[in-house]
Amino acid sequence: MLSLDSVSYALSTGERIFDKVTFSLNEHQKAALIGSNGVGKSSLFKVITGDVRAEGSVSTSEIPYLVPQLFGQYDHLTLAEAMRVDVKLRALTEILNGGATDQRLSELDDDWSIENRIRESLDYWELNAHDLNDPVGNLSGGEKAKAFLAGLMIHAPGLILLDEPTNHLDVHTRRKLYQYVETSSSTMLITSHDRALLALLNPVIELSRKGISTYGGNYAFYALQKQGEVDALYTDMRNKEAALRKARITARETIERQQKLDARGRRKQEKAGLPTIVQNTLKNNAERSTAKIKAVHGEKLRDIASDLHEIRESLPDLSQMKLNIGPSTIPAGKILFEASGIAFRYHHSLWQSPLNVRIRSGERWRIKGRNGSGKSTLARIILGQLAAQEGIVHRISFSNMSIDQNYSQINSSLTVSAQASEVNIRNLDLHEVNVRLNRFLFPSDTWEKCCDQLSGGERMRLMLCCLCIAEAAPDVIVLDEPTNNLDIQSVEILIAAINEYQGTLIVISHDEYFCEQLRLGHEINL
Repeated sequence: MLSLDSVSYALSTGERIFDKVTFSLNEHQKAALIGSNGVGKSSLFKVITGDVRAEGSVSTSEIPYLVPQLFGQYDHLTLAEAMRVDVKLRALTEILNGGATDQRLSELDDDWSIENRIRESLDYWELNAHDLNDPVGNLSGGEKAKAFLAGLMIHAPGLILLDEPTNHLDVHTRRKLYQYVETSSSTMLITSHDRALLALLNPVIELSRKGISTYGGNYAFYALQKQGEVDALYTDMRNKEAALRKARITARETIERQQKLDARGRRKQEKAGLPTIVQNTLKNNAERSTAKIKAVHGEKLRDIASDLHEIRESLPDLSQMKLNIGPSTIPAGKILFEASGIAFRYHHSLWQSPLNVRIRSGERWRIKGRNGSGKSTLARIILGQLAAQEGIVHRISFSNMSIDQNYSQINSSLTVSAQASEVNIRNLDLHEVNVRLNRFLFPSDTWEKCCDQLSGGERMRLMLCCLCIAEAAPDVIVLDEPTNNLDIQSVEILIAAINEYQGTLIVISHDEYFCEQLRLGHEINL
């Protein structure tokens, strides 16, 4: 069904994205493609569809159908064009109106049920409120995703590529996608950080800088295998550290012993009254012998240190990324926000009935609801950025930070170093700032990189690093779909960092795993 043999892809700049990727999928297999941001998962999809050229061989028995991660490039299309049904619908209309030309019949390709399938698909994905001539640009992010999934359901292709398909979907629509993936007979390759979706896929194909690795089983099995590999790396690291310590001691003792022998030899030579030229020759021989011993031990130490560095590079980075920021200055349990009977409307009332909400300092809240239910609007009312149009609101003054899916508080026009300097309100010296950048995986060769070139995971790490540099804990943090553009490791980094935070947390997310890990004790269901 799908076979890749030694596929390599590089940018026009010469930067190699991945090298000699080889794997295959059999008919009806549904595989997960996982890997860190920037390793080339989306690029690999484009290679498979033929949108970009690469070295190596790609073979498919079906034309791949791609549901992309980003939809902005399709905003100029109509809904019918995005769903790839415009040509057949136009042909069917012409034929039914008496224009049954060879061209129209060829375009329809005997697909007389196309209208019924469109209607069924729009009903399934709840897009029937939209006209097929509506521009894609008028749709919300979730509706755009559903439009491409609707097209997928209409055409039922044999080979499907889904690139982070749940990013913009609410919980209700995600469940529809899970059901579709489970019941479809198509071969699928799906990249995602959604654990519920990954649980449905087997095998798991991991793309990394080192190449490609395939794990039989679903993501839970993969995670167990990876944990075993990590445990083995830690054991290997401890053994290498012990070997390095022992090698250093052995090298020092050997050199000290040789130096004592050399000194004893010199004293004997002086007592024996050997000519100066002979003494110098013996001295040079001894120095060369000592230098040779140092070189041998030095090479051994370098080899062990190099192995140790490679092991440390392979280990997860969660443990070193600590926020180290203090708690909120507002005492736990103090009422931050209290609302009675509030409502808000745009073209229509957002909530079926007025809301009553009370949030205390130190609590962790989740705001749930389907796309368009007003979750972000409620968060903005809580933060005082919007005023409720009805009801009574009481809120005290508190500092806050909103973290969205684009990490838009990062200034895209600045370099990594300049962004870090901008939040250095405590005037840490440059070395201390650079230590924190390194801790959050920004080595010196990235400091002059412009922030608009950072991936979602890098922007997230830079924002956490900026919090660490400022050491100013906001009283309230609002997370608004922060995991949409993150890979799995980046999600884990964010979870670990936020779980250190001791202030008030408000989370808007459709990612059930993410919310479970944050231990949210309160919920508003819109």
